[in-house]
Amino acid sequence: MQHPSDALLLFGATGDLAQRMLLPSLFGLDVDGLLPNGLTIVGTARSDLDDAGFRAVAASALERWIDADRRPAAAVTRFLERLRYVAVDASDPEQFVALADVVGTAAQTGLSIFLSTAPSLFGATITGLNRAGLSGPNVRLALEKPLGGDLASSREINDAVATVFPEDRTFRIDHYLGKETVQNLLALRFANTLFEPLWNAAGIDHVQITVAETVGLEGRTAYFDGSGSLRDMLQNHMLQLLALVAMEPPAQFDATAIRDEKVKVLRSLRRIGTAEAAQNSVIGQYGAGAVAGQPVHAYLDELGKPSGTETFVAIKAHVDNWRWKNVPFYLRTGKRMPSRHSEIVIQFRPVPHSIFASKGAVTHPNRLLIRLQPEETIRLTMMAKQPGLDRAGIRLREVPLDLGMLNAFADTRRRIAYERLLLDLIEGDPTLFVRRDEVEAQWEWVDGIRAGWIANGMEPKPYAAGTWGPSAAIALTERDGVHWND
Repeated sequence: MQHPSDALLLFGATGDLAQRMLLPSLFGLDVDGLLPNGLTIVGTARSDLDDAGFRAVAASALERWIDADRRPAAAVTRFLERLRYVAVDASDPEQFVALADVVGTAAQTGLSIFLSTAPSLFGATITGLNRAGLSGPNVRLALEKPLGGDLASSREINDAVATVFPEDRTFRIDHYLGKETVQNLLALRFANTLFEPLWNAAGIDHVQITVAETVGLEGRTAYFDGSGSLRDMLQNHMLQLLALVAMEPPAQFDATAIRDEKVKVLRSLRRIGTAEAAQNSVIGQYGAGAVAGQPVHAYLDELGKPSGTETFVAIKAHVDNWRWKNVPFYLRTGKRMPSRHSEIVIQFRPVPHSIFASKGAVTHPNRLLIRLQPEETIRLTMMAKQPGLDRAGIRLREVPLDLGMLNAFADTRRRIAYERLLLDLIEGDPTLFVRRDEVEAQWEWVDGIRAGWIANGMEPKPYAAGTWGPSAAIALTERDGVHWND
């Protein structure tokens, strides 16, 4: 653990991410006394504001996104006093001198930088930071996605960053890794002896990972249409979840050990190329329909122009190693789904022989559900005997064993994922950030899938908003005798 930073520099400080997540997260940390006492938060963006103007923006964001009982006036005042602001056009490296003047000696004693800009501005921003003396040995740089649109562009960005910031001072953010239940996945696997003997091809039939959204474009028109669901969601968040499910036990809980094991999984993903793309992947695009009882427009109507971008993708993947030989991992994500949730389903194999079959009882394999949002829940379904005298035969029933995180830890405040990530950045702990070789392994796999789509002339299949995607996505699993956990 390095020395905590004395200043935090936020690029894009007036944008949506800053107002919804970053400023409320920093305020939450400040209220709990977790920020270093002298930490200054310097915001920067193109908006023509001064310190007072930025503080007004921050105060409005706190009022909108934090409940009144959690923002006492004195705490808000103390937090706002930490804030400074410098207007900078990131495309002009010469303007960064003004940032250095406000950051002051923190550039030498300890500075964290949170960079959330368009990929086209990465090069100019890195150059500007370096010229202004904001890249020394005590400066850490956090990078928010998108980090490129394919392996080549990702390498270009990483190369530009690496000319100034070495890997040990580069913190690539995947906010899913800051979610409490994602971190709890490590505890579930490696702090309990119950699951490890079964956590392999002998005990597990298949794994499902679903990230379903009810929203459409929601103001992200240009970015999403140039990206699609594969690159927007599956390439980063979902592959990180897959890696945590499939990784070998690390020797210890530290950044190197955990990320070493994750990258082994990502490099073991079976390639889905031209010959496999049509068989093992499905893409879709939503049409008009209804979500939560409200009519919604088709993707093309929201976009206002023709597009072949996928808003839904389902993939059958395999991890080719001893632990997961021939165990399918079904990945699914889409927009305008019937409900919003992110979850991992571990489907165990059935018992090898049912002693209850002769008594008319039906057994079902155990299933472990790890739900990340909207509520954080871990549920294990078990078979239990239904009470009775059994004169007509034994009846078994699936019974859920629930660990509702809100109930189990009712005395602990549930934190925004960015609270953990920002605090780790300020303190210099890279464990929950993504290493370059992980990112590039993810892109290499995804690029092969996209190349297979192009080679096969695959176009998104239509599905009605408010449904679970194209019918082909159902067939993707049902031909293996598997049903999606809807």
